[in-house]
Amino acid sequence: VGAGALGSEPLAVDGAPHILVVVADDLGWNDVSWHGSSQVPIPNLQGLADEGLVLDNYYVQPVCSPTRSTILTGRHVIHTGIYDPDCGPGNTNSVPLNITMLPEHLSSVGYESHAVGKWHLGMFSRSAIPTGKGFNSFY
Repeated sequence: VGAGALGSEPLAVDGAPHILVVVADDLGWNDVSWHGSSQVPIPNLQGLADEGLVLDNYYVQPVCSPTRSTILTGRHVIHTGIYDPDCGPGNTNSVPLNITMLPEHLSSVGYESHAVGKWHLGMFSRSAIPTGKGFNSFY
């Protein structure tokens, strides 16, 4: 959720804050400058961290898909059923369709949301893919 296409005005919901959620696989605590690392300069992310809210006291699951399902649903993996990234073509694994995800909640209060990256939370029907779970676009 945030700025529109490059060069356009940022999207805003009546003065509501912009929300940017970044999930990075295999990112260690000391890999980012806001925790003191100077290994890899990341001035744009540092700027976002400086001006925003960094949630840094949370724990993730051992692999990417259960972490993503937990963040997007607010539920532990025992409720989403996503224990590994096995929700690709050819099967019917997905986050249960009756669970409302964060982008659906945000959409209900006027936000637009866009996702970039991998999904691995269901592909067997239109209601299981990112645009079926509240994202306006997915790349």
